Amino acid sequence: MKSFAKTVVSKLSEKQAAAELERLAHEISGHDKAYYQNDAPEISDAEYDQLRKRNNDIEKRFPSLVRPDSPNLRVGAAPVDKFEKVKHRRPMLSLDNAFDDEDIVEFCNRIRRFLNLSEDAAVVVTAEPKIDGLSASLRYEGGKFVQGATRGDGEIGEDITQNLRTIRDIPLVLKSPKVPDVVEVRGEVYMSHRDFERLNARQARDNQPVFANPRNAAAGSLRQLDARITAQRPLRFFAYAWGEMSEQPADTQMGTLKQFAKWGFSVNELTVQCKSVDEILSTYSLIESKRAELGYDIDGVVYKINNLEWQERLGFVSRSPRWAIAHKFPAEKAQTVLKDIEIQVGRTGTLTPVARLSPVTVGGVVVSNATLHNEDEIDRKDIRIGDTVVVQRAGDVIPQVVSVVLEKRKPKSKKYVFPDHCPVCGSKAVRSINPKTGVPDAARRCTGAMTCPAQSVERLKHFVSRNAFDIEGLGAKQIVRFHDEGIIGEPADIFTLEERNGMDFEPLQEREGWGETSVSNLFAAIDERRTISMERFVFALGIRHIGDTIASLLARTYGTFDNLYSSLLQARDENSPARSELVSIDGIGEVVALSMVEFFSEEHNTSAVDRLLKQVVVEAAELPQSDSPVAGKTVVFTGTLEKMTRSEAKAKAESLGAKVSGSVSSKTDYVVAGPGAGSKLKKAQELNVSVLTEDEWMTLTK
Repeated sequence: MKSFAKTVVSKLSEKQAAAELERLAHEISGHDKAYYQNDAPEISDAEYDQLRKRNNDIEKRFPSLVRPDSPNLRVGAAPVDKFEKVKHRRPMLSLDNAFDDEDIVEFCNRIRRFLNLSEDAAVVVTAEPKIDGLSASLRYEGGKFVQGATRGDGEIGEDITQNLRTIRDIPLVLKSPKVPDVVEVRGEVYMSHRDFERLNARQARDNQPVFANPRNAAAGSLRQLDARITAQRPLRFFAYAWGEMSEQPADTQMGTLKQFAKWGFSVNELTVQCKSVDEILSTYSLIESKRAELGYDIDGVVYKINNLEWQERLGFVSRSPRWAIAHKFPAEKAQTVLKDIEIQVGRTGTLTPVARLSPVTVGGVVVSNATLHNEDEIDRKDIRIGDTVVVQRAGDVIPQVVSVVLEKRKPKSKKYVFPDHCPVCGSKAVRSINPKTGVPDAARRCTGAMTCPAQSVERLKHFVSRNAFDIEGLGAKQIVRFHDEGIIGEPADIFTLEERNGMDFEPLQEREGWGETSVSNLFAAIDERRTISMERFVFALGIRHIGDTIASLLARTYGTFDNLYSSLLQARDENSPARSELVSIDGIGEVVALSMVEFFSEEHNTSAVDRLLKQVVVEAAELPQSDSPVAGKTVVFTGTLEKMTRSEAKAKAESLGAKVSGSVSSKTDYVVAGPGAGSKLKKAQELNVSVLTEDEWMTLTK
């Protein structure tokens, strides 16, 4: 096939564009496989991005040529309201567990008895690592991926097709010329340790919650209603089983897995055949010894009868196949002395207790630190400094303190009191209360967000990030360097950098890597950001739960930062009208509102904001279509909307300058009521608020 890689997109004919899209689909797929399946990227990120950009540009010019295996199908679709149910054509069953060697001997003996095999007949099984992830089923028709589902209850799962499309080592089109009409491949969605660490680093940088472990991260990513979020998460997939197949590609388990690999799936390379109990147990020991170096979590080894005819004869018992079993790894434990409890303050202000231990070997690894999770765990287990404790390493995660050996506790030991102030900056450390459940968060967080040294570097990085102040020449590396040298401690310091240059610190232009021109350019770039839009300013503050979408919503609702600031100060009183107004904003809710109130309740933060406001000008929000009849009006939608979705209605109202609220008050201008409207409609009638039908609303907003 002739290559047109050097031909600019605007010069491509339709035939040339089709050939180029075919080349790009294969090349990008190959690079995805090298990165996601082999962990061996062959080109740089920048080069990969250029390939994706070229593919995008061609598809925009020739939309009729978009291929079923287009890389653009990986970016995620629009959000759904909920996951639809999917009935599995063949149930997705769970496995029985084995915990010791005797269980495996009995498993093989049961197979022999059921099939009436002689004692010396070989029972050949496949042995593969048991991935600690989320099961998923992928359905292909005519070689094309058409539907993906979760396990659910084994009989009925949830349709997560769009989310699974974003996983780059799941083929969208099967690559073999001999593909059955219907192929249903099953396997495990998981996240590697390296990708998990990168994701958590990004979550922390963006002031988003971090995940406890790779499995939780994979689960949370796979069940996003917005597939565009899933597309940003580095998920992977191992194929190991199947459901409905119009034609079986092989007569053995191993043969079928090899065919999966030919079709483009990742199949675990540690999967082997074993012909005896001794080989099975030897393989178990080998895989267990490799756990630390695999780069992903496993919690055992799965054995399956290799002969598919035998599998068919063996069938199922209850909800598990007779022909397979999971040999679980034991938890790795040891006893040692807890010498101290140290409180670490994370990037988002979370106070995390860490046990400092007398070093002890657990599962071949010397452990001197272990997580204590949070103060509730310390209290529940009554863990005290000086206790002899049981430490566990399970699944190669961070070691944890499992329990206290009470008979070894010293008579004068004292109950541990968790600090209620940040050990780094002295600000209050609080546990937010979930307004709906009344249950406090598990984590206690430092409220000195803007000035706490433990948080300040990451918050400063966030402050200058692209969707915030986006100061050219002042990226993450420069922020870290300036912070470490004491030049920048809070956002306002950025804007006094020029006047302090050469007075409070060595002149920048005299430092290695700097010169008069580069310093001049930096100061000019900072000056360019002394005026900033309200939504960027609010986002830049790095308040927990406040992303750019919420920041834009606040800007549209309050108009100016002065209005927002004043309202948030008043909202510190939970009975104030300002608090009620904040919570009623559609898209805010009590959790987000409480996060903002807590931020502005801390004097460290308000003082830092005040110092920043002396350096910058925050522009008023641009309210759309001020001549609209609903501009500036507050609208509540209730009941069932029949001609548009609730999301569409909200977006249309906001585009016309209206404010959408989730509750009715005396400040509400319109209530748009559809069938099934209840308490909100009743309250609107009591307050004499104008009530419109959906048709009347659409007429008003034409």
